[in-house]
Amino acid sequence: MKRNRILRAIQAALLLATAAGGASAQDTVRLTREDRQALSATAYEPHGNACKAVALISPGAGGSATGYAYLGETLSGLGYLAVVVGHPESGRRALREHKRDSGGMREGLADLITDPLAYRGRFMDLAAARRWAEARCPARPALLVGHSMGAATVMMEAGARNLVGVRGADGYRAYIALSPQGVGPIFPENAWANLGKPVLTITGTRDNELGGASWQTRTEPFRNMPAGCKWLVVINGASHLNLAGNGMARSTEAAAAQAITAFVEGLERGDCTPPRRTRGVDIEAK
Repeated sequence: MKRNRILRAIQAALLLATAAGGASAQDTVRLTREDRQALSATAYEPHGNACKAVALISPGAGGSATGYAYLGETLSGLGYLAVVVGHPESGRRALREHKRDSGGMREGLADLITDPLAYRGRFMDLAAARRWAEARCPARPALLVGHSMGAATVMMEAGARNLVGVRGADGYRAYIALSPQGVGPIFPENAWANLGKPVLTITGTRDNELGGASWQTRTEPFRNMPAGCKWLVVINGASHLNLAGNGMARSTEAAAAQAITAFVEGLERGDCTPPRRTRGVDIEAK
């Protein structure tokens, strides 16, 4: 009953945030990365008197800094300076160009999510956003969150072996990946066997892969990771776009927000015990 009340409270908060234009103070910022490329980001100021740490959010292919408000709101509500980072090489314009060059949306997406230059740009984007954010919130350490192509970015940074030739620095305290990819054109077999830090992965039973593979392939990273504060959350009925935060699936957003809240609060307590299963949400941990 208590957890049902928490879920309802999160749902109500998300609905209120949308109606009010956002419960957290939001700032649109312009950043410049090391190669002088400009990019945009949206910063959600932390609730409370102090900033606990920075949380960076990496959108999916074709996404922008103006999306994923539910993730920004959730993390800012936990006391983090949450920053949704725009990615010029894999944002809306880049997706349109890949679609045009490849002959269709599906083909364009497949080309974009396997483009090494796009991932290298993403890492520079995240570095620029982190420098900006940590100048304002020097608390350590930071969290890295991502959806879809952003989830691939998260896994690469965490140390997953990949087929695009990108190597991450594993420079974050913990990782949250929504709609992570399984074995395929981005990640080979056994790609996640060396991920040692805490990782939360979230998917849904309608979150099928781009090529049509079952949503269950998105559980492969969790299965392959070594034990040690690893969670897998499966939301019944949730699709890929539901998790993208387009505002059309409040129950999915609320369930994801609840899982993220439990995971982050557990990290802060030093306790990675997952919450009990709630209706429509399965959680595994190791």
